[in-house]
Amino acid sequence: MTPSSIHERVKIPAGVWVLGFVSMLMDISSEMIHSLLPLFLVGTLGISVLAVGIIEGIAESTALISKVFSGVLSDYLGKRKGLAVLGYAMGALSKPVFAMATGVGAVVAARFVDRVGKGIRGAPRDALLADITPPAVRGAAYGLRQSLDTVGAFTGPLLATALMLLWANDFRAVFWVAVIPGVLAVVLLMVGVREPKAATDRKPTNPIRREALARLDARYWRVVIIGALFTLARFSEAFLVLRASEVGIAVAWVPLVMVAMNLAYAASAYPFGKLSDSFSHRKLLALGLAVLIAADLVLASASGWAMLGVGVALWGVHMGMTQGLLAAMVADSVPADLRGTGFGLFNLVSGFAMLAASAIAGFLWHYFGSALTFYAGVGFATLTLAGLIFSKSPLSDAPQR
Repeated sequence: MTPSSIHERVKIPAGVWVLGFVSMLMDISSEMIHSLLPLFLVGTLGISVLAVGIIEGIAESTALISKVFSGVLSDYLGKRKGLAVLGYAMGALSKPVFAMATGVGAVVAARFVDRVGKGIRGAPRDALLADITPPAVRGAAYGLRQSLDTVGAFTGPLLATALMLLWANDFRAVFWVAVIPGVLAVVLLMVGVREPKAATDRKPTNPIRREALARLDARYWRVVIIGALFTLARFSEAFLVLRASEVGIAVAWVPLVMVAMNLAYAASAYPFGKLSDSFSHRKLLALGLAVLIAADLVLASASGWAMLGVGVALWGVHMGMTQGLLAAMVADSVPADLRGTGFGLFNLVSGFAMLAASAIAGFLWHYFGSALTFYAGVGFATLTLAGLIFSKSPLSDAPQR
């Protein structure tokens, strides 16, 4: 039976759609706040840009650490949904604090709770998605969830911008509106997803004992290494925003850069996720790297809206080609009872790679200019591409479904 005929007979479960809409609603809620938070902190609460950086650093580091623990715990308990609900609930409960904050302490506390919630829900949610999805459509399922998540990533800032215009820059009113999609995400997850019975009946086992970790074999660690190399080649999207400002785009329009990137991401994630179920993973990753190289080259030489837009769109397409695929590869390369641990470790390594990549990019930008930053991205991506092409290690050259 051909992969295409399998796709025709095997449907994506309803639970995958629910998880996608849950991610979308929470992203709308989060991005409505995060797209305005730096301006709120500096303009309304009067704190320094340095303090903003420290707050964000603490928040993201917290999320990285909690991802591993939640993934391990979900494997130990054999249950994913409860941890996912807890993580989304923490994100939803943090939103009113932003609206009521009168000082930096409340904002730090809310960001801490929000990022811990994000860390707690990530690995169990991704493992739960694999648990409820037939292997033949797993790539399509991860692509679909990522696509809906990314719809939220560009809808949130657009909605926040519209409300700010409507309500004369009333930050707190916008933050209160952001509570609504956050709460809806939690309710939808609670009533819309049923965890497989086999997962709920299993006795707790320790997933980080030596015998269990030994089952994370070379195939899994190759995926982890590839994910980290991809992340080193793809530094933070904040540098896309900085590049837009540098080429002369008016400050009021700069947020549209992220909207455009996420539109391209959302439009490409599901089609390429579905393609990954019937196409060589190695070749698709290589194509994604080629698109990233093209994006970096265009962004390095951009001098106006047109070239910047092309580079940003290519960046988003590369994300759509690779991020859902990497998640599916993690799910395929670990035993079912270790999926939470596998996703937690993968996210942790990729997260630290992102911190390193962004630090390198910031250093190069500050001392040598923006062009060299993007050319360095070309260099990292080219090295990763060469490793994919010339490596003889097995990497799902034909989908293992």
